[in-house]
Amino acid sequence: MLKIGQHGSELKVHLLTHTGEKPHVCDICNKAFVQRGSLMRHLLIHTGEKPHVCDICSKTFLQKIDLTRHLLTHTREKPFSCEICNKGFSQRGKLKLHLYTHTEEKPFVCEICNKGFSEKRILKKHLLTHTGEKPHVCEICNRRFSEMGSLNNHVCTHFKEKPHVCDICSKAFTLKNELKRHFLSHSGEKPHVCDICNKSFALKSNLTQHMLTHTGHKPYACDICSKKFSRNHALNKHLLTHT
Repeated sequence: MLKIGQHGSELKVHLLTHTGEKPHVCDICNKAFVQRGSLMRHLLIHTGEKPHVCDICSKTFLQKIDLTRHLLTHTREKPFSCEICNKGFSQRGKLKLHLYTHTEEKPFVCEICNKGFSEKRILKKHLLTHTGEKPHVCEICNRRFSEMGSLNNHVCTHFKEKPHVCDICSKAFTLKNELKRHFLSHSGEKPHVCDICNKSFALKSNLTQHMLTHTGHKPYACDICSKKFSRNHALNKHLLTHT
């Protein structure tokens, strides 16, 4: 039997999920919530308050769960493992997205060209290719970018800054992706495998190039003699014969 008091209030909140009623309304933007606690957390968005602070780097977060996830970046703990390839992840959501790489499922579809993507964030980036929107502007040279990450990488080129440092050999890189590729030279990991001959590669781009040897496709053509090549570096080498 349900007790009066706390359990009674929990029942009232639960019943709202059936009625669709949201009695707690934000005075600023009129967004409505089922529970008062949800409204209180929402109000922090308007005030800019981030009460949850990391004891290690002092970075602040709006919600406690975001702080919990952030702490894993310091401990390097990866409690969520892929059952197929044993790759570890710090967040369950990242593991879920990773699983799409095995199933090749692409649930996020562009409404303009019907191209599918495994992650919502990748779809958002793709949509900018249709709109041509580049909202992020370099304050030094006014060059515009569709993504903030691309702008941050670009700014480093002005100062020759290399903020991404390898924990193993201390080699520094301008771009985060460069550091990720460099890590593979230490681990020897080759996660990208050819479905035809099972040859493995450290970089996805190398696998893409390798696949051309099976298909016979030669997308790189010489502008002078029209000879075609499967690899860009082979074309560049060939061009030297014309000079």
